[in-house]
Amino acid sequence: MSAQGVNKMRRRVLVAATSVVGAIGAGYTLVPFVASMNPSARARAAGAPVEADVSKLEPGALLRVKWRGKPIWVVYRTPEMLEALSSNDPRLVDPSSTVAQQPEYCQNPTRSIKPEYLVAIGICTHLGCSPTYRPEFAPEDLGEQWKGGFFCPCHGSKFDLAARVFKGVPAPTNLVIPKHTYLNDTTILVGEDRGAA
Repeated sequence: MSAQGVNKMRRRVLVAATSVVGAIGAGYTLVPFVASMNPSARARAAGAPVEADVSKLEPGALLRVKWRGKPIWVVYRTPEMLEALSSNDPRLVDPSSTVAQQPEYCQNPTRSIKPEYLVAIGICTHLGCSPTYRPEFAPEDLGEQWKGGFFCPCHGSKFDLAARVFKGVPAPTNLVIPKHTYLNDTTILVGEDRGAA
């Protein structure tokens, strides 16, 4: 067949139709592949914010919740506990919390939005053990200067009731304060940052 007998219009239509069908087929092939790269609902839920209801938390008590697979502590500090915090300052590594381990709105002496509530990640900054809550003052095993806090039984690290680390222990830094906000007077949302609101 000669070049003169070729219908150029028919060729263009066939090339265009083949291209469109090919693009649609590629789209149907790529959509599931790209969708599989998105995190699963379970993975999204693992990082989702978690609510902590403190309405029934007694003064001096500790509430534990889980966020991103980590233990989160909420401590309802009594006025006596809050008053004792500043007496620990000379014995602390970072009493002013200058190391960035808390949101900006928690860079204060209580490392909290509301002074009566401490929200902290319950993982020791030494090797990742979970310290125990020791709210009592001057227990025999921790000494007469102990004004309540957290004691890591793995290697002996100590933290006060603002989750600040004491000098001379294996943990190098304070416990981490997660981003959090208050939804109302009795509900704390851990994992979402709305500032101090």
